[in-house]
Amino acid sequence: MKPFPALALLALLACLPARAQDTTAPPASVAVEAEQAQPRPLEPFVATYEAFNKGDLAGSATMQVVHNEGTQWRVDLGIKGNRGFAGILGLNIQQSTVFDDIDGQFRPLTQSTIRKGLFLGKKINGVYDWSTRSARWQGSIKDERSKPIALHDGDMSGLLINLAVIRDARPGARLQYRFVDGGRVRDHVYQVADQTETIKVGELSYDAMRVSRVNGGNDETIFWVVNGVPTPVRMLQREDGRDGIDLRLIEYQGIQ
Repeated sequence: MKPFPALALLALLACLPARAQDTTAPPASVAVEAEQAQPRPLEPFVATYEAFNKGDLAGSATMQVVHNEGTQWRVDLGIKGNRGFAGILGLNIQQSTVFDDIDGQFRPLTQSTIRKGLFLGKKINGVYDWSTRSARWQGSIKDERSKPIALHDGDMSGLLINLAVIRDARPGARLQYRFVDGGRVRDHVYQVADQTETIKVGELSYDAMRVSRVNGGNDETIFWVVNGVPTPVRMLQREDGRDGIDLRLIEYQGIQ
């Protein structure tokens, strides 16, 4: 089983290592191949999820977006596992990306990942230097992933891609982003279903857009996005056709 990160997600999901078939640099930013309305404005919130692993309740996750000042924001993801979650007792993951929101476009500034568990402790920090258009990570990382990466307009961390999917999802749209995170570069391409579908999460039912990553090889990442909800109501990672990590929204609320 792959280590639980960065969503894909949440870099669940956007950040889980995936056997991508195409690692060449994609077009900059996001390509939305469908007519769409103005992007949804970013808003502060905190959301709580139940985390399932292969159908079994395995822990919980919290995602929040806070406004620092001016154009600067921060998105955080915290995951706390029950016994056996991801195969390691007491696994805990904390991720954070500080970013600018410039006219609806997200530009990462710093990124960090801390993973703790039995016999395990890793910390990775990254800086996106837009003055030199270079990003670099240090800490518990392989040598080949500590080398500088040239930045392109529109590059995002995994957590920011999660937010961008919410921002950009429209029925029938094709979404393309360049993932630059943890010393890796990947093309993430998503397809939004033409029609919404009813999805039940807990005791609530939603009319949701299904957003599926289409270039992850045998790995599937699926978001369910609902108009008016600032975070996915469900995020699912499937491998070789089998459900893996599955985050299901319990509640969310705005932050003043």
